[in-house]
Amino acid sequence: MTKNLLSFAIILFFFACGQPPQRNCEDFKTGAFSFKATINGEEKETIFRRTLDIEVDKYEGKVDSSSIRWINDCEYVLKNLNPKNKAEEKPIHIKILTTTDSSYTFEYNVVGENKKFKGTAHKID
Repeated sequence: MTKNLLSFAIILFFFACGQPPQRNCEDFKTGAFSFKATINGEEKETIFRRTLDIEVDKYEGKVDSSSIRWINDCEYVLKNLNPKNKAEEKPIHIKILTTTDSSYTFEYNVVGENKKFKGTAHKID
């Protein structure tokens, strides 16, 4: 009886832990994506196209370009190519946390700052 109870507890433990999150970052290194965020209570959308070394963003009718430096398959740093102020000069670190067939969840922060934000980007091309 005790042996069966122990076996059941071990099996239950493995099922409770679940599978690790899927992370096929290679599928999202290039392509076109959309990202929505709520800013001051209003939903805003950014559309961006990424190659291995450049990302071009379109936000509220404005287009901006950033260089990309890949740290590994799931992390990269964006640096604005044409900053218009000091805030835009600061690079952004992005880390892909999980992926699905058509989207990825990521966290991002200004390099050197501890406050991190999360978002989900959807592949549109």
